[in-house]
Amino acid sequence: MIHVEHVSKRFTDFRRGSVVALEDVSFDVKPGEIFGLLGPNGAGKTTCLRVLSTVLKPTSGVATVAGYDVLTQAAEVRARIGFMSGNTGIYDRMTAWELVEYFARLYGMEEPRLSQRLDEVFTKLQMQEFRDVLGSKMSTGMKQKVSIARTIVHNPPVLIFDEPTTGLDVLVARAVLDAIDLLRGQGKCIVFSTHIMREVEKLCDRVAIIHKGRILAAGTPQELLARFGKSDFEELFFDLISEAEEGLAAAP
Repeated sequence: MIHVEHVSKRFTDFRRGSVVALEDVSFDVKPGEIFGLLGPNGAGKTTCLRVLSTVLKPTSGVATVAGYDVLTQAAEVRARIGFMSGNTGIYDRMTAWELVEYFARLYGMEEPRLSQRLDEVFTKLQMQEFRDVLGSKMSTGMKQKVSIARTIVHNPPVLIFDEPTTGLDVLVARAVLDAIDLLRGQGKCIVFSTHIMREVEKLCDRVAIIHKGRILAAGTPQELLARFGKSDFEELFFDLISEAEEGLAAAP
C-alpha cells in the first residue's frame, strides 16, 4: 500500500549549504499494519511523512501510496490519505460537527452519504455528546478526537499520524492510541511517527529507527531485540542512536 524506495530529501540552507533531511530511505507498509517511525527530534520523521503526503517533493528516489506516485500523481495520493499531527489546529468558531463536515466536503462528499458518514464517525469516536460544542470550548481530548475524525471522515485506505500524542495527558493519549489501534483492525495502512518507546511497543507491528535522515534498523520490535541481543527496546534505541552519533563525530 505504501512503497518507499531509496528516497532522499535535501534542502538548501544559505548558511550551511545543502542539508540532508532524508538519505536513502526505503520501507513498505501493508494494509492492516501500523509501521512506526521512531527517532529523536530532528531525525527526519516529519520530513518523511510530508513526502508521503505530497507536501514535500523528494530530491531522489520513488515513493508510492495506494499505487500512485507522490511526485507525478499527487492529487490521487492526497485523495487516498488522511494526515494528522500533534499540532493540528481547530477552528474556534466552528462546532465539532461543522468542522468535520467542512473537511468531508473538501474531499467531495455530499448528501445523503455525507450525514450518514459523519454520524458513523462521531458514534465510533464517541463524539456525539459534544458534536455542537465550539472549538473554543473544547477540551484537549475533544480537539484530538475532532482531528482524528477529520482525518478519517473520507475513509481513506492510508493514514499518517505524525506524533499525534504530543503534549497530551496520559488519559487523552491513551484514547488517541486506542482509536488508531481500532483503525488498524479495519484494515487501514498506517504510518505512525513517535519518539516514545511505549507507543511503539503498544501499537507498532513493525518499526524503523531513524536518525539524521537515515534508517538505522527496521523490523518487528521482537526481531530488532533479537538481532541486537537486547531485552529492552529503550536500551536498544539508545544504543543505536549513540553509536550513530559517535560515528558522525568520528567522521572527517
